[in-house]
Amino acid sequence: MSRARVARRIAAGAAYGGGGIGLLGAAAVGVLLAEMQLAKRSVGGGVAPLPPAADGLYGRGFAGAEPIRFALLGDSTAAGQGVRRAGQTPGALLASGLAAVAERPVELRNVALPGARSDDLERQVALLLAHPGRVPDACVIMIGANDVTHRMPPTQSVRYLAASVRRLRTAGAEVVVGTCPDLGTIEPVYQPLRWLARRASRQLAAAQTIVVVEQGGRTVSLGDLLGPEFAANPREMFGVDNYHPSAEGYATAAMAVLPTVCAVLGVWPEEDRLEADRHEGMLPVAQAAAEAAEEAGTEVTGARAPWALLKHRRRRRLPPVPDPAPSPDHHA
Repeated sequence: MSRARVARRIAAGAAYGGGGIGLLGAAAVGVLLAEMQLAKRSVGGGVAPLPPAADGLYGRGFAGAEPIRFALLGDSTAAGQGVRRAGQTPGALLASGLAAVAERPVELRNVALPGARSDDLERQVALLLAHPGRVPDACVIMIGANDVTHRMPPTQSVRYLAASVRRLRTAGAEVVVGTCPDLGTIEPVYQPLRWLARRASRQLAAAQTIVVVEQGGRTVSLGDLLGPEFAANPREMFGVDNYHPSAEGYATAAMAVLPTVCAVLGVWPEEDRLEADRHEGMLPVAQAAAEAAEEAGTEVTGARAPWALLKHRRRRRLPPVPDPAPSPDHHA
């Protein structure tokens, strides 16, 4: 069965309350989980530090302009586990980059939780929306890896994600989802489990894209987070535990997501048109989702149902990130 059809079945099961459609056989997933836990605990002997707090105001040079309210939700990759400085986290990188492009200060709030699965998104969304006057202008969600390794049925996984995106969009926030990264590049995971992990990751990523687009959000495939560039440069791209990204790895992922964040806010400087020579075009949503899962950094945006736009936005180098300034009206 094609990845597009599998992704559509998972999304349909989530929408209509179907049971879990297994990404992998139970025995294979059990071994895969053990391999992933080994990767976290013992490879290289390193332990990833807790993510540093990066909340605050970025783009202090643009003081006087109304700040953009920006939030991150998700798991350890959204929180920035694996680095020691606030400026190395994806939230800080994205907030600083957004401030530079928009020429406005950006107020960052990160409610992501290391180890979180998609069922924790409801709690995270509630934290962000607890103050109606402080609804984020834009949110980035990075989630899915723990769903795969902890055997959450994919229909449940995408159902939680769809509900969270819908709630944020109803509140008025733009939403960009970095889909499930490629778990097949964790170094201690060997064949055939490496192939199974890659297949599970990409199937979930494609299903995530379908439900996010249907709720009015956009997605960016995060194969770059644990994908080809990481496979080619594991020592540079992985952190001390050989599981979470390093500062260079997070910068790579942030460069892939930043153009889409800017685009949803209408501040990306390039024209928003499809370029055939960059393999961009309009496709059925399920096909666009499957193709995006195969190529990291691909954006999928909803068009007239059942169509979606597939884009490969040009990345920009991220500016240096200073320490965040505390936001005077920040809510803990």
